Amino acid sequence: MSNQTYILAQVSGSAIHWRLKRNCSVTPTQLAWFYLSLCTVSLGIGAFFWSLGATLVLAFAGIEVIVVGLAFLVYARHAADGELISLNGSNLVVELETAGRLERAEFERQWVRVEPKSGDQSLIELSGQGRSIEVGRFVRPEQRQGLAREIRKALRSV
Repeated sequence: MSNQTYILAQVSGSAIHWRLKRNCSVTPTQLAWFYLSLCTVSLGIGAFFWSLGATLVLAFAGIEVIVVGLAFLVYARHAADGELISLNGSNLVVELETAGRLERAEFERQWVRVEPKSGDQSLIELSGQGRSIEVGRFVRPEQRQGLAREIRKALRSV
């Protein structure tokens, strides 16, 4: 389960798309199978000791399974989080997905400003026409300035 991020810039015709997301090495389905096997082993050991008279082992195994299940649920809920930045014609569209909630902002290309939020390695703020949105959560801080340059260059190109 890695938290490394990656950027996928894709050019299709006159459109450019940047997909920023976590590099999840375990899919939610694989995680579910792993969790079921963990439950089987842990509760099996607990049941064995319960049959020998150590009744608290099964109770603690049950608590362990519940806590680990909650942690895996939080992980799985955020596994698909990401950002999509699309430049198509005169529009720049930004879509942020966090825990299944989608936030979308649309800007006219000529009015977009691309700036770091507070410093060179902070999130990138895209603003224009009275709206702003921050991107770059899934990009390592030292790579954010390069992403901002890429977006600026694409916005200036005709």
